[in-house]
Amino acid sequence: MKFNIAIDGPSAAGKSTIADMLGKKLNYSHLDTGAMYRCIALAAIVNNVDLTNEEQIVDIIATTKLDMKSDGSIYLNDKLISDEIRSEQISMAASNISKFSKVREALVKMQQDIALNNGYIIDGRDIGTVVLKDAKIKIYLTATSEARGIRRHKQNLAKGFESDLQKIIKDIEIRDYQDMNREHSPLKKADDALELDSSNISIDEVINIIEDYIKSKEDRSIL
Repeated sequence: MKFNIAIDGPSAAGKSTIADMLGKKLNYSHLDTGAMYRCIALAAIVNNVDLTNEEQIVDIIATTKLDMKSDGSIYLNDKLISDEIRSEQISMAASNISKFSKVREALVKMQQDIALNNGYIIDGRDIGTVVLKDAKIKIYLTATSEARGIRRHKQNLAKGFESDLQKIIKDIEIRDYQDMNREHSPLKKADDALELDSSNISIDEVINIIEDYIKSKEDRSIL
């Protein structure tokens, strides 16, 4: 029987990559909630919506078609924007709009509805603490800001984007502060989550640790 797995952690910690690879190994569906906020932020920017206006952002959610495919591709109003939402500008904009309670309520409801049938690996910043409080497996994935900055810098260069490592690290630290200190659903480790620091270990090692953790839970008949 399938269950839901929650993966939380700060920006650029590798949550989406880990969730995607783990989902393929376990035959689970991956839902990247951070991408949902990024999509709304992009839609707001494209439509010249004030990112400080909560009501206008909520209106954007209501009028935006968001389609997240099982292969990881993301469409906004039928346009492929998988790479476009990964810029630092969109990352900071997503952090800004995620502070609004009505924005979070709308997207959390969407996420909870999607997860009703179980069998999802869902990553974000408030999955284990808000979206899926009853998730059987909770992971808090973190890494130093330097390690996360280097990863994001390499990703940008691989995609042909201009990239400034020191600016990326600074932006990550700013976003960490915003996410951890926002009034509504701040980023924090759930009490029953396994914390993993991926600063000095590979993706494969992280996945192996999580798989072993899931098996240990199953062996103890907790699931």
